[in-house]
Amino acid sequence: MSDSILVTLDGTQHDADAPFLHADDLAAVRGDGIFETLLVRSGRARCVRLHLERLARSAAAMDLDKPDLDVWHDAVDAAVEAWTKAHGTSGEALLRLVYTRGREHGSTPTGYVTVDAVPERVVTARTEGVSVITLDRGFSIDLAARAPWQLLGVKTLSYATNMAALRHAASEGYDDVIFVSSEGVVLEGPRSTVVAVYGDTLVTPPSETGILESTTVRAVFDLAVQEGWKTKAEVLRPEDLVAADSVWLVSSVTLAARVTHLNRYVMPVPSDSKKFSALVDRAISVDHN
Repeated sequence: MSDSILVTLDGTQHDADAPFLHADDLAAVRGDGIFETLLVRSGRARCVRLHLERLARSAAAMDLDKPDLDVWHDAVDAAVEAWTKAHGTSGEALLRLVYTRGREHGSTPTGYVTVDAVPERVVTARTEGVSVITLDRGFSIDLAARAPWQLLGVKTLSYATNMAALRHAASEGYDDVIFVSSEGVVLEGPRSTVVAVYGDTLVTPPSETGILESTTVRAVFDLAVQEGWKTKAEVLRPEDLVAADSVWLVSSVTLAARVTHLNRYVMPVPSDSKKFSALVDRAISVDHN
C-alpha cells in the first residue's frame, strides 16, 4: 500500500491505490494533457502561484479549457494538508498537478493533484552533483516560432523522448542530459533548466529557443537581482559551459544539482559551490503563493 495522496479538484481525497483514470483518458492513450511538479517543504508547497500561472499558459497553448486557478490552489492546499497530517512537516514531498483533455469520446477535462515521497535520486543529485551527456534534441532554435503546434516550451504529459534520453544517458554511464539544438546551442535538461555561473553573473538559455520557462529559475533570478547578482538569458554553447565557474541543473524538486562532468570533461569544483545552492533554497522560500 502506497503513502501517496490523491485529491481531485473538488477537494475530495481518494484512495491512491484504487483505479482512478478511465482507460480511454487522453492522458493515457495520447499524452494529451499538461502537468506541473512542485516541492513540498516544511508543510508548504513552494512557488504555487508561479506553477499555476504556467499551468494556465500551457492550457492555453494546448487549447484546453481555462483552468480555474483558485480551484487548483484549493486542491493543492487540501493535498498538502492530507500529506502533512499523515507524515508531519519535517520532510519533503513531491506534489504534481495533472490536467488532461478527458476521455477520448468526449467528457469534461480530468484534473487532480498527487503528493508522494521525493525520489532518492534527488538527495544524491543535490549533494553529489550529476554527470551529464549532451544529446541532440533534433530541432533548431527557431522551430518554436515557426511551428507553435510542436508545443515547445509547454509542459505536456508527452515525456517519452525525455525519458528515453535519460535511459540512454544511464546506459552510457551518465546521470543526466543537456539537450542541444541542431545548431549546437544549449537547450535544457529532460526535467531541468541549465544555469551557468560566471563570477557574480547567472546565465540561462532564453525561452525563445523553445525550452520550458522555469518557475524555479524565475524565482532564483528575481531574488538574485535583489541580492546584487547579475542575471542574463542568452544563447549558450557547450564550450561556454566548460568556461563557466560552475553549471547547474535547476528544477522544482531537485532544486540545484551541480554538473560534475560534461561529456568526458571533468568540471572544476568551485570554491563557493554552496553559494548558488543556498540562493536557490532562499528563492523557493520567498512567498510565491
